[in-house]
Amino acid sequence: MGIEKGLGWREDCFGGCFGGCFEAGLGHFFLNMMKRFSFLMLLGGVALVGCGKSPEAAGGKPLVVGMDMTYPPFEFKNEQGEPDGVDVRMAEELARHLGRPLQLESYSFDGLIPALKSGTIDLIISGMTANPVRAESIDFSEPYAFTGLALLVAKDSPIKGIEDLKKPGVRVISKLGTTGETWARANLPGAVVSALDGEATCALEVAQGRAEAFLYDQLSIYKYWQANAATTRAILDPFVEEAWAIGLRKGNEALRAEVNDFLKAFRAGGGLARLGDRYLAEEKKLLQELGQPFILR
Repeated sequence: MGIEKGLGWREDCFGGCFGGCFEAGLGHFFLNMMKRFSFLMLLGGVALVGCGKSPEAAGGKPLVVGMDMTYPPFEFKNEQGEPDGVDVRMAEELARHLGRPLQLESYSFDGLIPALKSGTIDLIISGMTANPVRAESIDFSEPYAFTGLALLVAKDSPIKGIEDLKKPGVRVISKLGTTGETWARANLPGAVVSALDGEATCALEVAQGRAEAFLYDQLSIYKYWQANAATTRAILDPFVEEAWAIGLRKGNEALRAEVNDFLKAFRAGGGLARLGDRYLAEEKKLLQELGQPFILR
């Protein structure tokens, strides 16, 4: 330690100046005094360290954010295995705004709300639609994105829109725990509705002819049509419009106010627009061509 080096005097410093019994008496007296002084200084140093802020206190309590890391370009693991995407970058900016270190936790989408309600995480930032059913169990911030449900169908399918899925026996697939599944089960009573955990698996069900339509958000439907262009077709005109927001535990009004303040400032400062240009440039161009507003706004 620096204190030990500063007070690590040589024990013979007095011996060269005094001899005989005087050295043995007075020299040892001063030597003992110096050792005691060093000890007291060390105690003082320890006390100062103990009175300083711990790493958690200095940086604030970690902001624990849950997200489903299988949803590019919003949240995913990049080639280096690091969290990346629109929601990841926004979570970083939110934590910086709050003056708190960020801790990201990955969950399956249907596990996010239970994790929030149990107190395991503080927020959900995961492209989650703020709808009345979810609002019964958690609170939401103001929206930061707006999208809609669209369809992926087989390339040679006669399906032209959502009305064609209301015929008895139509096989519909959706991702487990999403609003696509909720909407299908509530509004397509004659259809055979199935739900799978992975969205890529849902798209494959359509591409391989095991399902007639995949209900999901516009941008994902566009992405999976691109990946399966030889066998599928995208119907991007939304049949249901949705708003995405940040999920919070019920009653945490102080944090909700801080989150809303952040979103307002981040939007006004061009933060959402920059994320769109970075991660969604192609989709932004597509929506402009379709005459539809951009998702992040």
